[in-house]
Amino acid sequence: MGEIATSDRQITLFYNSRSKRAKQTLAYAKTEGWPIQEIDILKTPLTGTQIVELSDRLGILVKDLVNQEHPSYTDKFGPMELSSDDWIKMIRHNPEIMKQPIAIRGNISILIETPTDILKI
Repeated sequence: MGEIATSDRQITLFYNSRSKRAKQTLAYAKTEGWPIQEIDILKTPLTGTQIVELSDRLGILVKDLVNQEHPSYTDKFGPMELSSDDWIKMIRHNPEIMKQPIAIRGNISILIETPTDILKI
């Protein structure tokens, strides 16, 4: 059992409250009337275990959770190869660079590319 609690009856949404796409996704989900557990990754830091669990649920590597095109990433870092532990530390210390929003309902997990992707869950 993972550290992230899930339910078939609600959506858990990991998002950055400064992200336009995240705000639109959240508004879209609320309009549909779904119960949502909101986790703003800027206000509620993710643990290393949660980061690994999110990458596992999405079927991607931890390094693929990093948005290497985000201005915070390009300003501070450059292309690099790191260990999974180092990518986790990078996300924990710079949560704004994590790809998001990520929606989870039961066993379904998706990385939201457009706000309407929330309908897939």
